[in-house]
Amino acid sequence: MSHAVVTSLTAAFESDERPAAERERLVRLMALFADLPPPPDVSDHFPRYAELQREFRDSCRSNDPEQIEERFLELYAHLHMYEAPYTPEERRRVDETGGYWSHAGGLSPILKAGDWLRPDSVSADLGAGNGLQGLLFQKLYPHRRTIQVEISSTMVEIGMRLQRWLDIPDDRVEWVVGDVMSASVKGTDFLYLYRPVRPDGPGRAFYERIAAELDGSDSDVVIFSIADCLRDFLSPRFEVFYSDGHLTCFKKTPSPDS
Repeated sequence: MSHAVVTSLTAAFESDERPAAERERLVRLMALFADLPPPPDVSDHFPRYAELQREFRDSCRSNDPEQIEERFLELYAHLHMYEAPYTPEERRRVDETGGYWSHAGGLSPILKAGDWLRPDSVSADLGAGNGLQGLLFQKLYPHRRTIQVEISSTMVEIGMRLQRWLDIPDDRVEWVVGDVMSASVKGTDFLYLYRPVRPDGPGRAFYERIAAELDGSDSDVVIFSIADCLRDFLSPRFEVFYSDGHLTCFKKTPSPDS
C-alpha cells in the first residue's frame, strides 16, 4: 500500500463527517483499490477496470473528497457487476421470488462492519452475486469464515477468482451455489442481506425461517440489512442500532434468563 496515497487520502478526508474509525477504514479500502492489479476476467467481465482505476488514481491527487469518492464508487460498482451473467432459469427464479439483481450495497456496510466483525466471527451474505461485499468484509476485517450463498454458478466462479485476486485464504470463504430460499444461517453471527426475496408470497416463509434461526442462535447476532424486509419478522430481542433509510442494522439483546 503506497504511503503517499494513504497520506493524500487521509488529508482529503480529514473533515469528512464519518466517525474517525470509518474514515480510517475508507482510506484503507481506497488505498487497496488504488494499488490492486487488474482482476481476473478483466476483458470479459470488467472491461472498464483500467479506465476507472486510472480515473480514481488521478482523483486521489485532487484533494477533493467528493470527486475521490465518486470515482471510487464507480470502480467499486463496476467490480460488483451490475450486469450479472445469470441463466434464463436463474433469472426466472430470482424474478419469481422478488430478489434484487446484484445491486451494490455501498460503502456504509463495509465501513461500519469493522465495529462488529471479530476474529472468531462467521459472516454470511445471502444472494452474494460475485461475493465482492463479503470478500471486502473478510479482507478488511479477517475473521473465521465468510459464507457466500448465490444461485448463479458463474457468479460464484468469478467470486472465487476475485478471492484469489484479493489474496484471501481459501479456508476463509465458503461458497454455496444455491437458492437463498433454502439457505440456512445457523452458526452465523454476522448476517448481510440486500433484500434477497420479497417479504410476501414464497418469500414470507424465507424471512420467517431466517428470523427463527437467528432468534434461536446462542450467538450475539448482528444483522446488516439493505432495503430491509426482515424487521417485521424479527422478535423483540432484536433492536435497531443504526438506520439511514438504506442500511438498517440490528443486534440481538440477551434473553432474560441468560
